[in-house]
Amino acid sequence: MPRDLRALLEPTTTAVVTSECQNGVLGPSSYLPELAEAARATAVPNVARLVHGARTAGVQVVHCVFWRRPDSRGANTNGRLFVAANRTSPPIEPGSEAALPLPEIGLSPDDLVCGRYHGLDPVGGTDLDALLRNLGVRTVVIAGVSVNVALVGLAIGLVNHGYQVAVPRDAVAGVPVDYAASMLDNTYALIATVTTTDEVLAAWG
Repeated sequence: MPRDLRALLEPTTTAVVTSECQNGVLGPSSYLPELAEAARATAVPNVARLVHGARTAGVQVVHCVFWRRPDSRGANTNGRLFVAANRTSPPIEPGSEAALPLPEIGLSPDDLVCGRYHGLDPVGGTDLDALLRNLGVRTVVIAGVSVNVALVGLAIGLVNHGYQVAVPRDAVAGVPVDYAASMLDNTYALIATVTTTDEVLAAWG
């Protein structure tokens, strides 16, 4: 992968895509408290820095959020993660507080939101690829959760659609923490440019 970050992250052809950095997933009432705790330790402050830096540099921000109806209609049931979520998670309806990005990340008028009721990642069966393509995006900086599941699908899906992918390792989280770090070193590094929030912001500065 290219290491000339300034060229790779040209603001007019780059987007920051956050994954599930929303109140219902990482907030105080998260149904995944271990993941939320791990994310809030380091990733969330860096996602906030990354998003605010992107807005200043004119980089498009897209928030990929997970929605859930009170009756779980349309949600997957074909995996242990889905079964547990359907049983324990609160409703996360479009427009609700639970669906909104965390307060430290915020929602700017220029940001786009791409939601889904189903699936493990923000690419499959959503409008994300069409949105990015219509914006002329060639490189996507991904941030959020989780390194173990959603972000794997997001990274692979974006690469399969022809995008370059950059992953600031301090702006993502997964559990166990050591396993997430190993995935970044041994899986993500094979398909994406693994970098840091500071390096990304410096490329835009």
